[in-house]
Formats: sequence, C-alpha cells, structure tokens
Amino acid sequence: MMHKRPLFRIVTLTLTLLVTGGGWYTGQCLLRMAYDVPPEAFAAQAAETKYTCGMHPMIITDKPGTCPICGMELTPLKVGTGGGDGAAKPEGERKIRYWVAPMDPTYIRDEPGKSPMGMDLVPVYEDQAPGGSTISIDPVTSQNMGVRTAKAKRMDLARTIRTVGLIAYPEPQQYVINTKIGGWVEKLYVNENGQLVKQGEKLLEIYSPELVSAQEEYLLALKNHDALAKSPFPQIAESGRQLLEASRRRLQLWDISDRQIERLERTRQVEKRLTLYAHQSGIVSMKMVQEGQFVQSGMQLMTISDISRVWVQGDIYEYELPWVKVGQPAEIVLPFVGRKKVAATLDYLYPYVEPKTRTVKARFVLDNPDYELKPDMYVNIHLKTSPVKDALTVPAEAVLHSGEKETVFIALGDGKFEPRQVKTGLQDDQGNLQIVQGLLDGDTVVTSAQFLLDSESKLREAIAKMLEPKPAPAAKMEKGTMPMEDLFGDGQRKPANKQEELDDLFK
Repeated sequence: MMHKRPLFRIVTLTLTLLVTGGGWYTGQCLLRMAYDVPPEAFAAQAAETKYTCGMHPMIITDKPGTCPICGMELTPLKVGTGGGDGAAKPEGERKIRYWVAPMDPTYIRDEPGKSPMGMDLVPVYEDQAPGGSTISIDPVTSQNMGVRTAKAKRMDLARTIRTVGLIAYPEPQQYVINTKIGGWVEKLYVNENGQLVKQGEKLLEIYSPELVSAQEEYLLALKNHDALAKSPFPQIAESGRQLLEASRRRLQLWDISDRQIERLERTRQVEKRLTLYAHQSGIVSMKMVQEGQFVQSGMQLMTISDISRVWVQGDIYEYELPWVKVGQPAEIVLPFVGRKKVAATLDYLYPYVEPKTRTVKARFVLDNPDYELKPDMYVNIHLKTSPVKDALTVPAEAVLHSGEKETVFIALGDGKFEPRQVKTGLQDDQGNLQIVQGLLDGDTVVTSAQFLLDSESKLREAIAKMLEPKPAPAAKMEKGTMPMEDLFGDGQRKPANKQEELDDLFK
C-alpha cells in the first residue's frame, strides 16, 4: 500500500502531459485546416508580433516587456491597429510624420529634440494612429456630411477692440474748497453749479470771531515790535520780533494771504471777513454751501474741476486683456458731433476688475479747450491692438472645446481623419485662432462636421478599449516553493498524516 501512492502520481502526471500536448497539437491542426495556412505561416506570424503600450501607443517594440515611459506591461498589437494597412512596416520603410513629447501630446515638432520636461521626443509614423482613434470615411459620406477643410498657416493676428467709454473729470485737476476756521458765510460770489471761475477769483467771504481776535493780536504784536525795536537790549528786541512772527504765522495757517496781511499792516484796520480765493481755473462741479450758512472748520464748501483736459474711461472684458497694452493708439468716436473721430492713446490700465461688470477700466486723456467734451457723456472707443507676428492659425470653428481640452481633426487624406489635442492662443476679428501647440505648418484641419467625427472617434476608441487584450497577472514563484502534488492537485485540503493520505487514496 505504501508503494501505490508514488505509482499513482506518476500515472496521473503522464496522462496530464499527454492530454495537454494532444490538445495543443489538435488545436494547431484544426486552425491549419480551417484557414488553410501552412505551419511556416504560423511561425512567421508569431515572429512578426508587435507589442505596444496602452497608455503610450507610439511605443511599438518587437519583444514583450515594459513601457519605457510609464512602466506598464506591453500588450500584443492586434492586426489592423498598427497602421493604415493593418500590418506594421519595417523600421527602414516607415516614414516619420512628426515628433511628440511623451507626457504632453500637444507638444509636437518636425524634428527630434527634447520636450520642455527634458524627455526625448518620440516619433509618430505615417502608418501609426495615436491612440488607435483614426477613423476612415467614404468620400461620398464625407460629402454628404458636409466635411470642409482648411490648412494651418502662419499670419499676423490683429484685433480692434470696440467698446463704450464715459467721459469723466480728471481727478488730479479737481480742487476742494473748505475753511480752517468756523464762521458765517456773509457773501457768496460763486453761487451756481457749473459756473466758470478763474484762478485768483473771489469765491466767498466768512465772518469769524476767532479771525477778528487773531487780527487784533497781530496788530498788538506789531505795535509792541515797533516799540521794542529801539531797545538797547538785543534780547528784548528779539522777543518782540518773535512775538510778531508767531502772530503772523497764526494768520497764515488760517489761509490769510500775504496780501491781506500786508494790507492789515498798512491800514492797521481789523477786517471782519475772511475772503477765500480760487486756487485754479475751472468749473464748479459741486456746491454745498449757501449764503448766510454757518460752516465749521474742515467742512467741504465746493469743488472746482478743470476740464480743459478730460478722461475717457472704457470697459475692457477679461478675455480681451491679452491684447491690451498701455500706449496703444485708439480712436474716440463722438456720436453727438456727427460721429467725429478724435485720436487718443491708452494712458492707463487699471489694475483691478470692476465687481459688477467684470471689466477692467482703460483710461484715455483728451484735450478739451472748447469744453466740447462734457463729463458723463458716452463715446465709442476703437482700440487698435498690437499685432501678433507670424502666428500659426486655423479657423476658429475648427477647434472643439470640451472644457478640459481643445481638439482639432487632421485630414490625413484618402478619407482618414485623426483627432489631435492642441493649445490655443489669441483670436482676431476675422475668426482666425492662434495655435500655440499641437499643429505643424501645412496641416489640414476639418472646419465643419467635427462633431460627427468626434462622436465616431470616441465610439471606436471605446470599442477598442473594450476589445483590448488584458494580460493576466503572472504569479511569481521561486524554485522549490510549490511541491509537485500541489501543482497538479485538486485544490482540496492537504492530509495531516499517513492514515488520512491512505483514506483519500481509496475514496
């Protein structure tokens, strides 16, 4: 009984090998009979098997292994997925279409080199479809779909930004009139909003008891100074002079002009009223005081604005900001004067966005000697931006925007189309869109019916992913770690002793 167990294992192993070998041989014979293929063809087909990476389809090798970019296991390349004719051509006969960065599909070049990340560019051949998503459409079907194409070409992009502007007061040319002492407004010389005033003109007169006391103190200090000026003691004469200077300084701090002080010294008569004068020419843009009103020190009485030069403030949308630079020329169109055009220059671009309109203010400065331009008037602004030189462009309708990426379809000829991811830049008035990355000079892009092509491409890509063979994970075993009886066992429990082994043998 003890010798039957080894004999039984030898017989089981022999039968298993015969069945496995016979099944393989029988399968090979059936395949040859069904397809009438000689044995040499099977060997040649196995030798020509290519391997590729599911994440980087531009990697194609003759032997299995791992992807040099992401480290994934390479999978066998199916017939029909390696090129246009269904078979991979020898390396010497394949023509390179362009070179692409391994980690950025939009970075392509027409010669080898390095990517921005420092990696070597990978060649893409004419018989190779990135991602296996190239689609073929019959020419009649393409005509019925309305497929139109255009070539990517280099040109200068220019744009004229048209917006609405508002004439505003120039902030540096506005002056606020107020008083530094309290009192009553007894005389108001300028009593109208919009009234034109000139520099040095009288504005109003204020009666202030504090001002009367200050003038009387100055006259006493002046009299004391004259009396002590002839003193034989220099210290006494100097104290009289210092007292006079302090009284004079007090009047000056209350905006009493030197002319008024000189008149007070000459006449020795106290003036009950303080006269305020205009410091610049302009118009009264705001008046907040009435004749006979009591005012306190620091109170704003009126505002004078010089509008011999005015500001024009226009709204620039956020997507237009890349075009706008300080110093660019513009035309200000005046709709109220027979659409008169005035040349201007962009003077300042405000560094913040208006929260309500989501626009940025652009400021222009215009001369206004005849006061033809009035604040709060609307005008039209035509801003001529600087052109972008030698930009690679395509029609704007050729680009599909999915939110996360931008895609164009490349017409390869013979009814074949390839989707390619791109990066876009600026767009001009004529609908030309700048391509920053993803295209080469002379590439033909589809400008109509891209949505149908995009749907077909995504459908085929999804089917290809479902049909793609997935290699089963191989279990790593070290030599001697698995006994022979476990390899050909039935997966049941292992006998604990000799008695259980004998019982299992004769079950």
